[in-house]
Amino acid sequence: MTYENIRLEHEGAIALLTIDRPKALNALNSKTLQELEAAVQSLGADTRALIITGGGEKAFVAGADISEMASLPASAAREFAALGHRVFALLEALPIPTIAAVNGFALGGGCELALACDLIYASEKAQLGLPEVSLGVIPGFGGTQRLTRLVGRSRAKELVFTGGRVDAATAKAIGLVLDVVPAADLLTHCRLVAGKILKNGPLAVSQAKRVIEFGADQDLRAANELERQGFAALFGSDDQREGMKAFLEKRPAAFTGK
Repeated sequence: MTYENIRLEHEGAIALLTIDRPKALNALNSKTLQELEAAVQSLGADTRALIITGGGEKAFVAGADISEMASLPASAAREFAALGHRVFALLEALPIPTIAAVNGFALGGGCELALACDLIYASEKAQLGLPEVSLGVIPGFGGTQRLTRLVGRSRAKELVFTGGRVDAATAKAIGLVLDVVPAADLLTHCRLVAGKILKNGPLAVSQAKRVIEFGADQDLRAANELERQGFAALFGSDDQREGMKAFLEKRPAAFTGK
């Protein structure tokens, strides 16, 4: 498929998805969200990790496209928010790890896009925030909820209520990003993380993601039961047999995802 506002490249089992509207600081309009949705849906079983970044040197994604939103009536705004929620939920539900390589401004919808990924790494130039209240609205693509679950209720309220932004170092300090690396090394770092993941059993990684995601919204007993079931479900798979056999034979495992 040919895309206008994004680029999707495959590097072996790693997919690199770039939001590519640098003149608009990669802002998310409806067309970009639709292309992002189509790209995520197109990923096949041969893709085992996804990295998302922004085109150009200034922005990951500077936000949702205000030029599109400014004149929306409430009904159209509801549809626009539904589109964003649908796309980010689809991204979040992928059975493979997703990595946000935040290379610049990640504000509003851009911060929400990063929050929908499993792992967030930032360049030293990155700035993150949810400034929607300064526009007279609130985050509309899941930011209030995902940010709260990541950094805690009080810190999320502070960021949302003030509409402020934080630099990369502060984002790391509050748990919004995992690590901060030099801008020139950001994609290399994300590829190295993805490479480490690819060495492990794909069924196990997928099951671990599922258990963590669903368990986070349940009480400890229910979450532990979910883990128990996920653990047991992997036994009898080719990957489980190969992984344990390789360990006993002191050699690298050759996983097949079966």
